[in-house]
Amino acid sequence: MSTSIGRRVVITGCGVVSSIGIGVREFTSALRAGRSDVRPISVFDTTGFAHDNGCEVTDFEPARWIRTLDPGDLGRASRFSTAAARLAVEDSGLPLETLRAARTLVSVGSTDGEAHELDGLVAQELSAGLAGLDPRLVRRTSAGRLATSIARELELTDVETGTIATACSAGNYAIGNSLDAIRCGDAEFALCGGADALCRKTFTSFYRLRSIAPDCCRPFDRNRMGILTGEGAGILLLESLDSALARGARIYAEVLGYGMSCDAHHPVAPHQAGIARCMELALADAGVKPGEIDLISAHGTGTKANDMTESAAIRDLFGPKPPRTVSMKSMLGHSMGAASALAAIGCSIALTEQFIPPTINHRDTDPDCPVDCVPNESVDADLDIVQNNGWAFGGNNAVVLLGRYERQPRKETAR
Repeated sequence: MSTSIGRRVVITGCGVVSSIGIGVREFTSALRAGRSDVRPISVFDTTGFAHDNGCEVTDFEPARWIRTLDPGDLGRASRFSTAAARLAVEDSGLPLETLRAARTLVSVGSTDGEAHELDGLVAQELSAGLAGLDPRLVRRTSAGRLATSIARELELTDVETGTIATACSAGNYAIGNSLDAIRCGDAEFALCGGADALCRKTFTSFYRLRSIAPDCCRPFDRNRMGILTGEGAGILLLESLDSALARGARIYAEVLGYGMSCDAHHPVAPHQAGIARCMELALADAGVKPGEIDLISAHGTGTKANDMTESAAIRDLFGPKPPRTVSMKSMLGHSMGAASALAAIGCSIALTEQFIPPTINHRDTDPDCPVDCVPNESVDADLDIVQNNGWAFGGNNAVVLLGRYERQPRKETAR
């Protein structure tokens, strides 16, 4: 689909729950400073693991933002998504009465759903059998509640909700899904993004794959050791440009287009041609040429397989001098379904504030990953168009392109 046959869509609100800050102000400050908050995981028992660092949300008080529902009835991931949605609406300046009267889409991506709660149920069953399961905990386990809890909390009535389970690219999937809904006129507003909570199941899975770093995440570094699991939620409020201008809203960025592909190459290994194809699709949808991209927010997990494959695919498409390519996972860890949504918010802030967040923990660039990853310190930059990459297990790829808001539509190019 092309923006030439639909409405222009912009981002007017951002809601952040992350290990480096809650809300746009804290998140922006952390991105500028290149801050991380890596620490030993405390939300589940890590006894028996040689190393247990992660990027955990530690100062989260759900009752500050979840006011209609009882936070105790929600799983940890739903608390994150619901609080982030409330933050996004407040950030947008959109009156709740207006939102409640409009057709709205709520689309939330996730890798694990409510696996943190499932960890608890497994522990209860092992301890006391099925009779020992806590009914309230059972009710918190539905992954669909990551989206439906937002609608219930904000008391939306003319709303469609969906939780998208395309793992680590799911946040970008949700943004693309919402872009289509608004530019086609199927919705007036969309609350979209991703959420996940730290859980023993996913930590153990990556640990068994020998993909967990012992200390910190060093994307594109010669001595990188893997990922750190993280958690949080990023929810964006999207609306048509006409709607935003009519109410005098602040515009973070325009959503120019997106690409999706499923190459099904391998259960866990990214495929160079598959992700290059996804980037091509996003550029074509946005009508943007590779030379117009100023910054790539990479998937950038810090594993050897991902960083080498992604770097090669970028060079395939952009040539020997690609745009600066950063990994926010160096600061946030890998927050799974929230990852590309939080990165999209980071890109929106970068466009608004005109700076590039750094790739921290960087010492020595891997010659097999020849990109300028903006090591360790953020830099001021003149950014016009930013690309946000997201890859996932099974070859589920999704790329979103964001542009600095311009009054006139961008030129029609490769559509």
